[in-house]
Amino acid sequence: MAKKKPKTHPGTLITNRQARRNYEILETLEAGIELRGTEVKSLRNQKANMTDSFARIDNGEIKLYNFHISPYEQGNRFNHDPLRPRRLLLHKREIARLFIESDRKGSSLIPLRLYLKQGRVKVEIGLCVGKRQFDKREDIKKSEHNREMAREISKINRR
Repeated sequence: MAKKKPKTHPGTLITNRQARRNYEILETLEAGIELRGTEVKSLRNQKANMTDSFARIDNGEIKLYNFHISPYEQGNRFNHDPLRPRRLLLHKREIARLFIESDRKGSSLIPLRLYLKQGRVKVEIGLCVGKRQFDKREDIKKSEHNREMAREISKINRR
């Protein structure tokens, strides 16, 4: 039996699956994240949750809020606050452009996934607009239709 291909990208530590369901993603951007001590070890163990997290621009810096990184088990007194705001590392021009685009009504900055790139932790953030209920239903209909089409094609190919 053939192995199934993983659905995530290589090096991906955490994905925010709720974001793709609840938001329409207009643009994505890669950013570094400022971490302290044992947070990296905890992330490598995939002990984090970014379901309700969001990014906001404060004083020319982008900060990530409500991103929970569990304390590292062997970290004892060197552990940090699990919900502290973490700074995202971007160029000033990128921050200025995101400030203008996220200032529009209804748009927000949402982290989509956290991954390793050449040994460094990166965050993929998306400029998003919230979906309405009928948009979500439409997406479900499309995915079910695509699944049915794939089933029929595989039936034809087996014959």
